[in-house]
Amino acid sequence: MSKAKVAVIRTKPSTVLDDVVRLFELAGGPAALDKKLTTIIKDNISWHYPFPSANTTPWQLEGTILALKKFGYDKISCVQNKTEVTNALKGEDLNLYRPIFKAYDLEVLFNFRDEDMKWIDYKPKAKMLVLDKIYGECVPIPDYFAGKNILHLPTTKCHIYTTTTGAMKNAFGGLLSHKRHQTHTYIHETLVDLLAIQKEIHPGLFCIMDGTTAGNGPGPRIMVPVKKDVLLAGADQVAIDAVASKMMGFDPMSIKYIRLAHEAGLGIGRPEEIEIVGDLDAAAENWGFEVGVSFHKFAGWVTWFGPTRILQKLLTRPPILYLGNFYSFLYHDVIHWPLKESKLTKKWLVESEWGRLFKDYQANGILKK
Repeated sequence: MSKAKVAVIRTKPSTVLDDVVRLFELAGGPAALDKKLTTIIKDNISWHYPFPSANTTPWQLEGTILALKKFGYDKISCVQNKTEVTNALKGEDLNLYRPIFKAYDLEVLFNFRDEDMKWIDYKPKAKMLVLDKIYGECVPIPDYFAGKNILHLPTTKCHIYTTTTGAMKNAFGGLLSHKRHQTHTYIHETLVDLLAIQKEIHPGLFCIMDGTTAGNGPGPRIMVPVKKDVLLAGADQVAIDAVASKMMGFDPMSIKYIRLAHEAGLGIGRPEEIEIVGDLDAAAENWGFEVGVSFHKFAGWVTWFGPTRILQKLLTRPPILYLGNFYSFLYHDVIHWPLKESKLTKKWLVESEWGRLFKDYQANGILKK
């Protein structure tokens, strides 16, 4: 396999849109994505509330659109998904995506709306690690995805199930719907299987990752936002996750989904085999992040990973599934958001230059005039 390339650059609010465009070119975006095809932007809404580091940022989204348009990509759409714990419509509103979609005349589709796309049975060519055991020989995927480029927009953050989350994890919401929760016990293998499927159905893959404010702690929602002022990009989904995880302070090859994908030849996970371009000193940073503990992480261990997972079929199917969904809503939206994360967000909006940029989007809709 040829050496992977990942671009890492420093950025600031006054130049971030131009920096995203420069990043796209530096990381090889124009060569990775076919201009003749539609390019799907897959944003990342980990929490519908606008908690810093949890979701695709408005400048990440707008900069990506500007980059695609500069390099001749005329057919661009955005696909969003819902989960058991996030509301896509509320998320695109609170995270300020709608004015950007409108300003750039972007088609926005939802993988849970029948009028937007249908779910079809897809038989992967690659040998699956786990999805065939859950779904059978055919995996349901949205028909709209096949034959189109995809460009992922994750943020740099920790995750209670996968240690870090980024390019590879971002496919989880878009490609899987039915029975998705049943894959959590084998989440690392699931992400590898999804990358193999992506390589079969998408002619081009790319990722632009926002690390302007990164998430430390038990993500992908209740984290400590940390100002880091970086952007990352690359066509190799494994490599960009490896570089991001190393910057966060983790050994990439000790993270199972990165190691398995590397061993399967789906990308490069060893940092020494990845070509870093851009601001090399930024890529060499070690942020010392830790996933830490939370009650929600413990609840996940009980359900998906501990010895009590023998009760998983009981715990993850109706009617108890509905109780689990209500618990997640109660834990995140009723308890955590008003008591902690909303206060951190208000502080970020006032004290961080990135928070003040977010307020500029609230006032103006877009930055580029």
